[in-house]
Amino acid sequence: MRLELRHLRVVCAIADAGSVTKAAAALGLAAPALTTQLQRIERAFGGRLFERDRRGARPTPLGELVLARARVLLPAVQGLQEEAAQFAGMAQAGGADGLPGYRIGAVNGPLIGGVVHRLAAAQPSAQLSTYPSWSSAELAAMLLDARLDFALIGTCGEASPPDEGRLVWHTVATAPVCALLPESHPYADADEVELSALAGSRWAATPGDGCFAECFAAACARAGFTPHPIHESDLGGCADLVRGGNVVALCQPTFREVTGVRVVPLAGTPLRWRHLIGWHPDSSAARVAPLLTRYADESYTDAVNRSPTYHRWLTHHP
Repeated sequence: MRLELRHLRVVCAIADAGSVTKAAAALGLAAPALTTQLQRIERAFGGRLFERDRRGARPTPLGELVLARARVLLPAVQGLQEEAAQFAGMAQAGGADGLPGYRIGAVNGPLIGGVVHRLAAAQPSAQLSTYPSWSSAELAAMLLDARLDFALIGTCGEASPPDEGRLVWHTVATAPVCALLPESHPYADADEVELSALAGSRWAATPGDGCFAECFAAACARAGFTPHPIHESDLGGCADLVRGGNVVALCQPTFREVTGVRVVPLAGTPLRWRHLIGWHPDSSAARVAPLLTRYADESYTDAVNRSPTYHRWLTHHP
């Protein structure tokens, strides 16, 4: 067997956990599978790396030697990968002809179109690429690994964005969560609707990570009911489910209404959503962050102005 870095990570994981069983759980593997993998690694090194008994796994002298080298080699390789990714990011930001490039990740929200439009208009020769995701945590990890320059994400209420200590996050706006109702619904033309008035509904929402599902369940509990399970779908799918007449969707107030559905704010704003733009403070993208934050702010203002319902709501809830 040819040794690879992943084999060294397995050895370190077993040493750190103190047992194969605990290491398997940490790595998301079955214990027998990790045992088999360890045996192959030991054959490649020519001897046992761990003494194993009911008390756990303890490194042998050979294991101590391998661990000492692995704990130097693995961080060095990780550092090389990060430096290479940052170098590649800087090269893309500079471009072959000195023109900037931007790699922007985004979860479902109203900002990406406006940001890209403004960048393309201001820098028509810039290289622009976008990466869609349902996971804010995934986009944060890509910022940390220098695979993205900026990320447009959302968080529930006052929840902290991912990796807040290592990334810079600028809050673009905090918005109320609304209900997307079929146009035949009794509250379709209302200025607001009480969450309790929707107690018997089936629900739909776009997928994502974070605490939104728990916060929604808590808001429903405060309103005196337990919601039916949420159907997850993309924006078009949610609109189709609502248009069918049997489902109410949770949506942002900037959702562009389509035939057959209406956006209605929830009375008392029981749920809120924050829109953020983030970047790595040590990346080459940080020097243009003020420009991107301005574009994000302007894009959100445009989205509000395109939504008569939300614009009208804001005049009464500044």
